[in-house]
Parts: sequence; structure tokens; C-alpha cells
Amino acid sequence: MTQLSLRGFDKALERRLREIAKREGISLNKAALLLLRRGAGLHEPGEHHNAIGDALNRFVGLWSRADEKRLLESIASCETVDESLWR
Repeated sequence: MTQLSLRGFDKALERRLREIAKREGISLNKAALLLLRRGAGLHEPGEHHNAIGDALNRFVGLWSRADEKRLLESIASCETVDESLWR
């Protein structure tokens, strides 16, 4: 397996890494790999998906076409470029 060295762990990240290692009963190295895999969206079969970007998945498919239309109409002005800002 490939080895990588990581530097720059701040105190909060180190503390969280140690908490996870202790809670899961695994080494710091395994805890770091676990967090990296989750953060990258790589999951083990059957593992709860808690990766970055999954936070809104529970809302997918809940809007009606009317809801979508109202939202798109309400943000339409955000699609307009203010030419005076680009001079």
C-alpha cells in the first residue's frame, strides 16, 4: 500500500481524530483513513453514508414541479449579470 505523510493537523482535528480512534477502538492511522474515505465519498458496503455533499440527500425528490417552478422564479434575478459591475 502507498504511504503518505500528512502535516498541519490543528488541535481540533487532532482531538477529533483521537476521539474517533478511541470510540471505534482503532489506530490513529485507521481513523485518519476512515475520515479521508468518508470525506472523499468512498464508502464500505453497508456503511452509513455521511460524506461531504450527502447532507441534502434526504430532500431529493420531495419537491413538486410547482415547488421547483416557484424556486426558479424566485432566484431568476440572480442569473442576471449587472453590466456595471463588469466595467
